[in-house]
Amino acid sequence: MSVLVGKRIETCDIDRAKMSLLNPAVVKQKSKERTIDECAKKVLERTLKQGIETVWDRHEMQTPECKYCSEGISCNRCAMGPCRIIPEHHRERGVCGADADLIVARNLLDMLATGAAAHSDHGRDIVETMYLTSKGKAKGYAITDEEKLKAIAEEIGVVTSGKDMQDIASDVAGLFFEEFGMVKNSLSLSSRAPKQTRELWVAAGIVPRGIDREIVESMHRVHMGVGANYANILLHGLRTALGDGWGGSMIATECSDILFGTPSVNKSTVNMGVIKKSHVNIALHGHNPMLSEMIVKASEDPEIVGLAKKAGAAGINLVGLCCTGNELLMRKGIPMSGNHLNQELVIATGALEAMIIDYQCIFPSLPRTASCFHTKIISTNEKSKVVGSYYFEFNPENAYETAKAIVKTAVENFINRDDSRVFIPCEPVELYSGFSVEAIKKALGGTFRPLIDAIASGQIMGAAGIVGCNNPKVKHDYGHVTLAKELIKNNILCVETGCAAIASGKAGLLTPDAAFLAGSGLKGVCKSLGIPPVLHMGSCVDCSRILVLLAELAKALDVGIDKLPVAGAAPEWYSQKAVSIGSYFVASGVFTVLGVMPKITGSANVVNLLTRDIEGIVNARFAVETDPLAAAELIIKHIENKRKELGI
Repeated sequence: MSVLVGKRIETCDIDRAKMSLLNPAVVKQKSKERTIDECAKKVLERTLKQGIETVWDRHEMQTPECKYCSEGISCNRCAMGPCRIIPEHHRERGVCGADADLIVARNLLDMLATGAAAHSDHGRDIVETMYLTSKGKAKGYAITDEEKLKAIAEEIGVVTSGKDMQDIASDVAGLFFEEFGMVKNSLSLSSRAPKQTRELWVAAGIVPRGIDREIVESMHRVHMGVGANYANILLHGLRTALGDGWGGSMIATECSDILFGTPSVNKSTVNMGVIKKSHVNIALHGHNPMLSEMIVKASEDPEIVGLAKKAGAAGINLVGLCCTGNELLMRKGIPMSGNHLNQELVIATGALEAMIIDYQCIFPSLPRTASCFHTKIISTNEKSKVVGSYYFEFNPENAYETAKAIVKTAVENFINRDDSRVFIPCEPVELYSGFSVEAIKKALGGTFRPLIDAIASGQIMGAAGIVGCNNPKVKHDYGHVTLAKELIKNNILCVETGCAAIASGKAGLLTPDAAFLAGSGLKGVCKSLGIPPVLHMGSCVDCSRILVLLAELAKALDVGIDKLPVAGAAPEWYSQKAVSIGSYFVASGVFTVLGVMPKITGSANVVNLLTRDIEGIVNARFAVETDPLAAAELIIKHIENKRKELGI
């Protein structure tokens, strides 16, 4: 049974004052400034004309930003504050005595630890579901990829001989549970990193000991009166991030594959054109695949389909948003309606019966947007109740029945749709996804040697992982798409996850036909293998797939990851998770370019540590470049230098 969270939003809460801007030229100009997504431009024009508030409007309302907050020199860590560092007014230390270096470092570690916790708690949820499934307590779930389960079990030392799949799954889940604390004092999957990379971690003192242990220690270190050395604090940040990348996130990915299937290459569609006027439309939004898997099953239930047709719909149409959508796209080919900044606009099409949310990257404003239409926002996770949403308590034990009730609620809402307000502005674009490490290896004939040979010969100069979010500080999708186009033009293969991948999908870069945009060498490889020049590798937690791919390539060459001609980029990042992702890539030896400046400019020492001095510790560093074309130049130069070091 659903429960309304907080107060009901009865009427459309719009800003009539904005309607004074209804000069058509102003509306068109604003939409062009905000996004390169052609579908989004048209829906944005609609929201601007009707005074429906979006993330871009709220961003404008927050400008100009507080100088001290944006530079990271504002501290609200204890009740003696808040404090700000203002040298020109002789305020060079907070009340406790913390200077700019310490305040900036503590704020950054706090942000990183939050991101690591978000990914790792996601991983714990998946492990718990796998454990309950192994005990027969999670109805509707099953061990889908038995071969992967056995391979993971053998990798981490679980005995498989004489055991059935349920017992093996139980033992694997039990061992992974231990990785969150400090019983083992090590992470099993971190052994996947080449020995040279692990030796760097040992020398730097940043080997992760336990996922939760590092996160909790981070929170202890940022408490007033504990961590007082900015460099020491940030080194622990790298250790915490490694616990996410080679721990929590990697566990989430591997256990999701075991439960729901390891992705293989499939064809689907993307953008808001995937919404169908003739169908009951349900958007699945967030990051956890547990509920969405059950929603897919429930939407195919003959009883529910019959209800939809009785209501006058042609059927039930599921569409994805953000990383829950990426999970479904990778495994089931469910079409994607968009990425992070599309979430309000999908509602503004007027054709969405329900948006089902789990957790992470969900705007608390969604019920407010939905009140302008008939759409219901349905929350499903105790950690992420949203005021104005309809809450269905979901857990693995009641998953399928809850999913049926949710889908039925959406179907029953179809009759409340106002067809005169439906606006689906475009046709969907084709894309290919499902490029797990296993799928890439299979496409290469069962070995990574062809990829290594293509890099050695210069057909492919190297590879870049483009990951991360959307941020209204950057024109929507511009950073991702511009960077990817420039890199493939220079024969650099791109692998992408999350919102970055969906940006490229909407721009047509995730099809084999996009090879015509690539340089001659990469184009030839793509044509011979029938693959796109930009590979969709999954959701945010699936950045761990990129780590595994890099580790495989490095081991084949008997070098550390830092020696490979590869780089990372997050052109439009915004979230705490992105701070952790970027940090575990750098700590693993990958030069990483950010398109949005972190809140660290109040400390020249912290900036220098992260963009220069850290290279002497992990053989990699951060760079910040807001112009994606200039960022591409940095990546190309870095890859050329790595090729020279390898003698290729």
